[in-house]
Amino acid sequence: MRLRPAFFLPVLSLGLMVAPARAQMAAPTPEAATAAAEKAAAPAPAAAPAITPMAAPLTGHDPVWEAELPAFDQVSYDRAVEALLSSFEKAIGHPLAPGAKKRVGLKVYTDSGPGLATPIPMVKAVIAALRRRGFEDRNIFIVGLNALRLRMTGYLPSLVTGKSPFEGNPIYVLESGRFYDPIWFYPSPLPDRFDPVFAAQQTRDYNNTSTKAEDRNSFLDTLLFLGDDFWINLPVYTDHPVLGVNGALVNATLWNASNTARFFRSPATAPGAVAEMSAIPELRETWMCTIASLEEYQYIGGPFFNSLYTRSEPRVWLSNDPVIMDSLMRERIDRARKKDGFDPIPDDIRTLEDAEMLGVGSTHISNARIIRVN
Repeated sequence: MRLRPAFFLPVLSLGLMVAPARAQMAAPTPEAATAAAEKAAAPAPAAAPAITPMAAPLTGHDPVWEAELPAFDQVSYDRAVEALLSSFEKAIGHPLAPGAKKRVGLKVYTDSGPGLATPIPMVKAVIAALRRRGFEDRNIFIVGLNALRLRMTGYLPSLVTGKSPFEGNPIYVLESGRFYDPIWFYPSPLPDRFDPVFAAQQTRDYNNTSTKAEDRNSFLDTLLFLGDDFWINLPVYTDHPVLGVNGALVNATLWNASNTARFFRSPATAPGAVAEMSAIPELRETWMCTIASLEEYQYIGGPFFNSLYTRSEPRVWLSNDPVIMDSLMRERIDRARKKDGFDPIPDDIRTLEDAEMLGVGSTHISNARIIRVN
């Protein structure tokens, strides 16, 4: 564990401080991460060498692999995802095979509700590809934020049929509170949990009665960076009035932690928080890559879903640089806004630039390498 108790590192001129962890113990077993309140002392089994994920260095040359989709069906997603992962494995020099923990996590986005969620066929394609690489269904788990949204978008079992497309794969709901550990936290001015779609209504006329300590601690989802060999980020893209682009960086950070909401009362802190959380070493070490479908994305009015302001492209992207992916999408969002007579995303929303400053990735889309795999 690289961090020390009460370790603080100032990283941005915003005045925020990063303290991703105050751990004094070895990383817990997967069982301990699944029930965060339990502090298991037993080390992880050493059956196989652990995967060494490749963090995204700030080189300006980290590629984005792109697969075309002839249709938005299961067969097309299966072929596209396999081609993307095979190309990625060749680039990093090792297969995405089970390591010591034999588990892999998938972080989905469902919080804009039906119509704008991580496509289920793509998630099933990723799961099938991981099965071919030696993972068992019970060890390929899905992480989402809100139980109602997961059910509305088809991830959790239907209340009518009792069935889910992911019968053999565990689905963990972060807002259950079971998967945060008190020794792993990010201290900031960010406040209580909120529904990212209905935040404006929830914070209206809200009196802040929480303590200063409570407002400054956002607890991290230990499932993804302690409970598996690696995890894959599966966002959906929308615009966001405070964050600019709601995509790879935000799905991996703010929608992956507790106590991250009332920054709407101080929006200047939110972009820096996303950047700082995305640079936490423990999170980056197991964040293998991001895979995003462009089947549906929204360019204005987000994160509320509005079909009048969506675009669709028959392609899937994969990269280990979330900043370049978000930057490419920001360009698309701005282009669609301009075409319909709307202003672009404001220049003073510097989420991506702040992440670039911390070495998470590159915003220079003119240097982006798009590698087509089919």
